[in-house]
Amino acid sequence: MYPPIDPYETGRLDIRVSPTLIHSLYYEVSGNSSGVPVVFLHGGPGGGVDPKDRQFFNPKKYKIVLFDQRGAGKSTPSACLDHNTTWDLVADIERLREKLSIEKWHVFGGSWTFHFEGRVIIVILAQTHPNRARSLVLRGIFTLRKSELRFFYQDGTSHLFPEEWSYYVPYHGLLNDPDEKIRLGAAKAWSRWEMATSRLFVSQDSLERAEEDDFALAFARIENHYFVNDGFMRDGQLLEEQSIAKIRHIPIIVVQGRYDVVCPPTTAWALKAAWEAKESASFTFHLVPDAGHSSREPEIEKKLVEAADEVVEKY
Repeated sequence: MYPPIDPYETGRLDIRVSPTLIHSLYYEVSGNSSGVPVVFLHGGPGGGVDPKDRQFFNPKKYKIVLFDQRGAGKSTPSACLDHNTTWDLVADIERLREKLSIEKWHVFGGSWTFHFEGRVIIVILAQTHPNRARSLVLRGIFTLRKSELRFFYQDGTSHLFPEEWSYYVPYHGLLNDPDEKIRLGAAKAWSRWEMATSRLFVSQDSLERAEEDDFALAFARIENHYFVNDGFMRDGQLLEEQSIAKIRHIPIIVVQGRYDVVCPPTTAWALKAAWEAKESASFTFHLVPDAGHSSREPEIEKKLVEAADEVVEKY
């Protein structure tokens, strides 16, 4: 990872979605103001960005753009579900690109953004605006298929983490309970489930973050909102030939943990197979043998930095 840096620009992107609601998105720009643009897409959805996310990129070569998606992080209103869909987020990214007068940028993220870390959004963004991406760097591939959701939230990861599953199950279905204390308890249980299962060795720091009221509510409510609505897509839509065909010309690097139980390697492999079914641009696949899901796993972190270094030189 590169040394910590501070942004040289911060701002808000305000989107009025109704007479009474404005989604105000926090964004920041760091690194080299004349550098090659890269946008970092956080996971969740609902996770928000972290200052450490700037450190994946060489600050002498990159103009680094980070932002919090609707309802996440410093964006307001916090945890808001109104006018908050996959397609709204894709439109927001395009609005931000135009606001910053960026023609094309590298797109970097994973999962969806904390555990998503942008992976679904990256693919959809590229498919919707295929001429705006210089390259794609993805971690922990997730395409929101029902089989993927079933594995993590019903019958799969629970077999590997029975003690954490027993903590989570009593709160299942209570995120929208009318009692505020019950909602908060459910949000913390939901967040803890992901934090506890994201690394090869459980991180105490991640578990503590799941206990933060604001983070837990935004992360759990927004993520659940997307998942119960199937990501506002058809099942398997992102891997359909008509979708992949739009982005085969974009170079892609995938970094996947072998022991990722949030987004198992089978989905990354399915993406690779779909991508390479016809002639395509470069598809580089790194299966990290000693890692789980998190971008903070040491070897995944290393591979992501190497990927960012590679694409800024090549593309």
